[in-house]
Amino acid sequence: QLQLVESGGGLVQPGGSLRLSCTHSRFTLDAYDIGWFRQAPGKEREGVSCIHTTSGSTNYADSVKGRFTISIDNAKNTVYLQMNSLKPEDTAVYYCAAGSCWDYDGMGYWGKGTPVTVSS
Repeated sequence: QLQLVESGGGLVQPGGSLRLSCTHSRFTLDAYDIGWFRQAPGKEREGVSCIHTTSGSTNYADSVKGRFTISIDNAKNTVYLQMNSLKPEDTAVYYCAAGSCWDYDGMGYWGKGTPVTVSS
């Protein structure tokens, strides 16, 4: 069983930055990729970014390209999402999930989420 725990959310002003962390319970992720997703009130969940843990290649939603960066620290069993130039429309609960970056709907393991609010 793979467990994921998100942290780092909070309240930030527009233009500010936050770094989210996703810590997993296994020594290695093996074949699991890690993705970040978000769900705003009244909206469907959307994929934000994903990292292929074997190759290190990354994917980003168009809405966050150039502002968000996903990275992995295997020594700390943690995947990060650095979020810069935050906008009010980035407000959402952010989740990390493990599975395949090629199949967002097939992500098999999910964290409980961390809320991000961008507001002045």
